[in-house]
Amino acid sequence: MRIIGGKYGRRLIKTPKNLTVRPTTDLAKEGLFNILNNKVDFNQKVVLDLFSGTGAISYEFLSRGCQEVTSVEMNPACFKFIKETSNKFEMDNHRIVRSDVFKFLKNHKKKYDIIFADPPYAMPNYLELVELIFDNMLLRENGILIIEHPIEVEFDIINYFTERRKYSKVNFSLFVYSADN
Repeated sequence: MRIIGGKYGRRLIKTPKNLTVRPTTDLAKEGLFNILNNKVDFNQKVVLDLFSGTGAISYEFLSRGCQEVTSVEMNPACFKFIKETSNKFEMDNHRIVRSDVFKFLKNHKKKYDIIFADPPYAMPNYLELVELIFDNMLLRENGILIIEHPIEVEFDIINYFTERRKYSKVNFSLFVYSADN
């Protein structure tokens, strides 16, 4: 696995074999960040990465100059790996939180410019995740929510849904928050 672009671009990230994760493929990351590059100026953006796993998406946002990235991961081994990698790359504006994502969201009030979530594909409550984010108003005006999900999950009837992109077996659904909706 590698960081694709920005300040830390081309750096390799060697994940331990004991991490039970499904990292976003380099192809899918590249596609996602090509979309975001056309929509977002990363400077001064505040990002929340949910179900962080290896932290790969967080590193991509940090590498592109985001002001602050918060990674939320419940698995102790993943949490430790993210912390160690962030320290190794001296990512001072990276906040790592060990928590269940749903508990974190229920008690959290900070607003973000971008929220990325890559829950386990077998998770049954994708819609609850999206509702929690919008009900708690965690996105700033014109903030973007990106959910990585399997092909079977559909979001096109949910408020703020704007588009779905597919990269091999990886699907991203994007939502843009507007107070007018």
